[in-house]
Amino acid sequence: MATAVQKITLSSARDIPFNKLVLSQSNIRRVKAGVSIEDLAASIARRGLIQSLHVRPVLDGEGRETGMFEVPAGGRRYRALEILVKQKRLNKSAPVPCVVGANDSGILMEEISLAENDERVPAHPLDQYRAFQAMREKGMTEEDIAAAFFVDVNVVKQRLRLASVSSALLDIYAEDGMELKHLMAFTVSQDHARQEQVWETIRNSWQKEPYHIRRMLTETTVRASDKRAVFVGIDAYEAAGGIVMRDLFESDDGGWLQDVGLLDRLVSEKLTTIADEIATHGWKWVEAAVSIPYGVAHGLREIKGVPLDITAEEQATRDALQEELDRLTAEYEDADELPDEVDARLGEIEAAIDALDNRPVRYDPEEIAIAGVFVSIDADGSLSVDRGYVRPEDERPVEVADDEAPEDDVDPETGEIRTPAVQRTVITIGGQPVQTEEEDEDDGLKPLPERLVIELTAHRTLALRDAVATHPQVALTMLLHKLVSDTFRHTAPTGCLEAWVKHLYLSGQSEEMNASPSAQSENARHESWGDHVPADDQALWDWLEQLDDGTRLDLLAHCVSFGINALFERPNPHAASGISRHGLNVRLAQADRLARATGLDMAAVGWKPTVGNYLGRVTKTRILEAVREGAGERAAQLIDHMKKGDMAKEAERLLADTGWLPEPLRMSDDTASADGQLPTQAGGDEELPAFLADDGDDEESTEPDDEEHVALVAAE
Repeated sequence: MATAVQKITLSSARDIPFNKLVLSQSNIRRVKAGVSIEDLAASIARRGLIQSLHVRPVLDGEGRETGMFEVPAGGRRYRALEILVKQKRLNKSAPVPCVVGANDSGILMEEISLAENDERVPAHPLDQYRAFQAMREKGMTEEDIAAAFFVDVNVVKQRLRLASVSSALLDIYAEDGMELKHLMAFTVSQDHARQEQVWETIRNSWQKEPYHIRRMLTETTVRASDKRAVFVGIDAYEAAGGIVMRDLFESDDGGWLQDVGLLDRLVSEKLTTIADEIATHGWKWVEAAVSIPYGVAHGLREIKGVPLDITAEEQATRDALQEELDRLTAEYEDADELPDEVDARLGEIEAAIDALDNRPVRYDPEEIAIAGVFVSIDADGSLSVDRGYVRPEDERPVEVADDEAPEDDVDPETGEIRTPAVQRTVITIGGQPVQTEEEDEDDGLKPLPERLVIELTAHRTLALRDAVATHPQVALTMLLHKLVSDTFRHTAPTGCLEAWVKHLYLSGQSEEMNASPSAQSENARHESWGDHVPADDQALWDWLEQLDDGTRLDLLAHCVSFGINALFERPNPHAASGISRHGLNVRLAQADRLARATGLDMAAVGWKPTVGNYLGRVTKTRILEAVREGAGERAAQLIDHMKKGDMAKEAERLLADTGWLPEPLRMSDDTASADGQLPTQAGGDEELPAFLADDGDDEESTEPDDEEHVALVAAE
């Protein structure tokens, strides 16, 4: 015979006036946690009492019900209702939905209280994200949702962004297949396909850190702090249809611009517009580029304009600004920290004074007709306009008598009179070369690409010039060594100093070189001297005689520094203008000697290995070698499995503060011989260092044959 299953009986539910309820001392909750009582009261006022109270009748000494009920489970809800009553938002006799338990059930009230709290399962965070999303889709604003749940609106935006991630990834997160920090990293991009692609790449990898996910999602973008983005402006970019990717969970420095092609087009259009406007002023040519290479003005004559006089109104304005500046400076002289509004005002005053002091310059119209302008973007994204450079072919011919006039240049083949070539304006909007994902790997180290070596040694030459210019005694010794060698040693090699000091144009250079500390130091020093050097030959002689010895040494060092040539060149003894292998050895040995004498450290002057200047242009083997030398074997093992592009980017980060230098930038440990000859291998011809070995075309080089140019014809 089957045993009948005993049926359970649920406690009855009824509405009980609030003034008939008292909080039970058996309620286990003693520690404040979760939503505050005040917020809970506000929620009840908005939504009503969502969950009933559990109560039991209060008995007198004889076991009879008193009409009062105590609350063992729901104490926080009771106190929230109590707040509403005190605020007169709820009648003290208002009915409260309650579940009434029996006193004779045998179940302790403490058990009831603990079970209610312990058995409550909070919703999965994803459920909340999707609930916010559903409310947003049904018409609630982000501000409305924030007000309804008593959170900051940024919290709502973050949770809505989490809910916008690919549904496939959300399902993985729901099944605990990824952590919240990973999901947060994926919100940087709204491209679901790319999100899923990145997850498939890293899901079985040891490298799952959020920063790695963000980097993979933004590797084809441009940071909002990039000078091109600052130059164009984020508003203009978005107005043109560009998308800005933002990170709501980490500091993103303004985000990332997704459409790089659009950004480059906007930069080109803005530069072109500016160049057109400048050309209307009568300049013969305008050369505009994102970055103007260092030394671009080599061989050009700079014309000097005359600053416009300050007007009476401008002078009065400047005096008032200076008075205010002096007053604020004196008032807050002893303050440990300036108030924000005072600090901002001081910045405004200084900027206004600088604008008034930097007077517009007036040029001779005849000079304008033969001169040109360089237009570029500074490192901070501001416009840089450098006016007044005359090319040799644009110089006016010296007037001569009719009988001394040169004959026309006649083409021997056509018989036509040749006309001087017209220099056309060029705007260079440079782009990075496309790099293959994978390159062939070798077990050994291949020689560095020739152009890379040239660029590195150009960096070193510039730093050497700056170092020699600040060490007058070294410059003097160097000059005397050259002059004595030429006088008494008739077979003396050319070496690295051309003593008549011709400014050597550094043909091998990277885009970053113009903004390097060495270039800025050289330019500032040259401008400071140029302001004082007389143009007349006799006046120059008289001026030099009047200088004290210390000033003469400083000027000598500055001039000598321009003759330094530490560039690597491909040895070509068969060409009249080429350099022999012996001559190159002597040049590099003397450059090392100069570096030791001046204490030159390329790391100390600001050179760091980057994807652009080294790591992205060498083999994976060399990248690993660099990381191994600079950051250790463990660091090299962390990246040895990566693809070439990712390996280069990660190596840049690992080597950022190590001071590691490639071979062409290191100080040579070899001691040069008396005549400046580099050591050679016994019994063989002179050999260049391994990194300079000439094995023909380097298969690993990714340098383009020609840079991409866009031409703009200006007024002639």
